[in-house]
Amino acid sequence: MGRRLCAAGRTTRLSGGIQAVSRIDWKELYSTVGAGLKPSPIRELMKYTRQPGMISFAGGNPDPAIFPVAEFGRASTILTERGREVLQYGATDGFAPLKEYIAQWMAPRMGRVTTSEEMLISTGSQQVMDLLCSALVDAGDYVIVEEPTYPGSIHTMRNHRVSFLTCPCDEEGMVVDAIPALVERARKEGKKVKFIYTIVNFHNPAGVTLSVERRRKLLEIASKEGILIFEDDPYGHLRYDGDHLPTIFSMDNEGLVLFACSFSKILAPGTRVAWSVGDRELIRSLVMVKQGVDLCTSVVAQALVYEYCRQGNLEGFLPKIVAHYGRKRDAMAAAFAKYLPADVRFVKPEGGFFFWLTLPGVDTKELFFKAIERNVAFVTGTSFFPSGKGGEENLRSCFTFASTEEIDEGARRLAQAIADLKG
Repeated sequence: MGRRLCAAGRTTRLSGGIQAVSRIDWKELYSTVGAGLKPSPIRELMKYTRQPGMISFAGGNPDPAIFPVAEFGRASTILTERGREVLQYGATDGFAPLKEYIAQWMAPRMGRVTTSEEMLISTGSQQVMDLLCSALVDAGDYVIVEEPTYPGSIHTMRNHRVSFLTCPCDEEGMVVDAIPALVERARKEGKKVKFIYTIVNFHNPAGVTLSVERRRKLLEIASKEGILIFEDDPYGHLRYDGDHLPTIFSMDNEGLVLFACSFSKILAPGTRVAWSVGDRELIRSLVMVKQGVDLCTSVVAQALVYEYCRQGNLEGFLPKIVAHYGRKRDAMAAAFAKYLPADVRFVKPEGGFFFWLTLPGVDTKELFFKAIERNVAFVTGTSFFPSGKGGEENLRSCFTFASTEEIDEGARRLAQAIADLKG
């Protein structure tokens, strides 16, 4: 028998049955943030999706069947051609050839060719949120966010002890007319609003797109109030219907917008390569914060992405992935219409990864476990509400990972789970 837990520590079982005893009382050492840490609600649900036979609409995962494996293999020649460069430490702001490629490629969407000093390459776009909070936010400062919104960003902001002011969404995205009252509330409390966070295209989780009129209105409000807009656009290239809308960044001539995008959804998430563009003074601050975080994003990953793009693969790949995911979007819309009760409401997204469903009178937390019994998974709506109120009758469903056959079967199982819950 190993030793039991000592007074000021805990027992950890090692291989061979030997137990190590920690003599540190971690609760006495945790910071305010460390003591209050909670796991990602979506990550916590993932353990249920690994059961045999499970059809998962839960995680927002790209389809690995369409990953450009062969093309990435050919791009790896950059390691032999420029290995002494790309295997070395890199500049914190990013691999210069990749930055130049992105600036030229994104110019039509950004309204101009942005400069190197206006761009930062990051380790995923969520890092941009972390860096921004480090640069701008003091504990208790307000950030205005959509509700619902992406839980990963909520998690990051909570780690920085952000206070949330929440703005509702409808079919045209963030209800920006509600923002002035939120700013006034903050002022009356003697607090500052440091930035406004919005997922502009094919929102996660709501699937909606911020209208052009509201984009202009949001910029007007930000200009009047002197508040930064964080324009998060990880799904913008994945449009299946209609025309691309202008970015808020392209409308801005006052340095009010920080724009972020990523290769995770349009190439492969394993690259962990993203970028942000904004006022050069702000970008310089983010670079200095990043120097104390990870020094630089993997130069190997950046170089592979650059070479893949330089060889002309990205422009050829995007139409394929748009067509691939567009078929899956259509399959999920058809399956939901076919199987789900008539009172279930959803908006067919014009792009992106997600459907946002409203199930009147159904507690989706209870439904989740009925669905797991039927071997289908989704994410409960409450996970997306930073205020802690709302989403009880909502769920998010991702259509990109499952096959079209699985989408149809999963929708049928979900309908069965609803029937099980209602008895």
